[in-house]
Amino acid sequence: MEGRATAQGALAVDRQERILAAVRHHGTVRLADLAQHLGVSAVTVRRDVTALADRGLVARVHGGVTLPYPPQRPGPRRAAGALVGMVVPSVEYYWPHVIHGAQATVAAAGGRLVLRASRYEAAEDRRQVGKLLERGVDTLLVAPATGGSAGVELLRWLGSLPVPVVLVERLPPPELPTLALDAATTAHALGAGLAVRHLVTLGHRLIALVTSRTSPTSRALRAGWRETVASLDLPPHDGLAHDVPHYGAPGWAVAYDAVLRRCRERGAHALLVHSDREAVGMVERARDQGIAVPGELAVVSYDDEVAAASDPPLTAVRPDKHRLGALAADLALARSATPSAERPVHRTQLWPTVVVRDSCGAHLAEGARGAGAVSR
Repeated sequence: MEGRATAQGALAVDRQERILAAVRHHGTVRLADLAQHLGVSAVTVRRDVTALADRGLVARVHGGVTLPYPPQRPGPRRAAGALVGMVVPSVEYYWPHVIHGAQATVAAAGGRLVLRASRYEAAEDRRQVGKLLERGVDTLLVAPATGGSAGVELLRWLGSLPVPVVLVERLPPPELPTLALDAATTAHALGAGLAVRHLVTLGHRLIALVTSRTSPTSRALRAGWRETVASLDLPPHDGLAHDVPHYGAPGWAVAYDAVLRRCRERGAHALLVHSDREAVGMVERARDQGIAVPGELAVVSYDDEVAAASDPPLTAVRPDKHRLGALAADLALARSATPSAERPVHRTQLWPTVVVRDSCGAHLAEGARGAGAVSR
């Protein structure tokens, strides 16, 4: 029965991916056309559309389905021909999709995106923003360093600039509760919670968290992991949160082996790992130690950049990075075309989604249940 349920779930995921692809391509699709395209009943299509709508991936309209956020058309309130500056901490891993989303939106509005890369340093962020101001940009998209006093000062400066600034994947810290900057972010803490809940549905009661110590996303993931563990009344998870060097860094294998050893000692048979490269490395070390994934260890990755290429393919939490860039650019264009007094501060947050692949297996095998991983 479990095998049949797993197969049915895989078919549902495949259908829903095809529905999303059709909606992205056509904008709005009739339910009858989807049923014919997929070769299934209208009831099945409505069930799949309901599941997608509940996750916020589509919006239902009379007799059909559409995008939850229809593409914006240039209009009298938009800054046609705007020169939009963008400063990101890296042009590798994670950020290319965000950049592409912003670029597509700016181009569709008749504008141009000008990109500069920084390096997670407040001073370098400020230098790159200054160069774009000299270039004459009309508005800015910035993913600045926000930590420490230097980050706070940088944000104060960004809030004082003569052009609109939209933060990307960043929010002002508690020290600046009224900083009037728009922001587009991903609900990373919620994404961690989605991963924990998925593993709990598979029977896991102890779920270790492994985060990259170099990523600013790790803090939100730790918060979401802690909050979800507490809300689900799971056993104590003390000692199950680990920061590790990035995959391939000096000493990475020793650090990853130590995490696997502590998980084995605690009876934890599930890992949430940020990011994909660290998850790939963790699977590699598990295999070298004779630990079968997913047979003895379930792994969920966070980011879904290269998770599908892992062996086995990794179940992953996927932030919609392209959409995030598009929303940030849309905020920037609208802000530059509208007097500030007429437009309140916008803080837009996107939910990530869970993409189920092979690395979690089905339900936790009875033989793999250890202390703290007992049947419910």
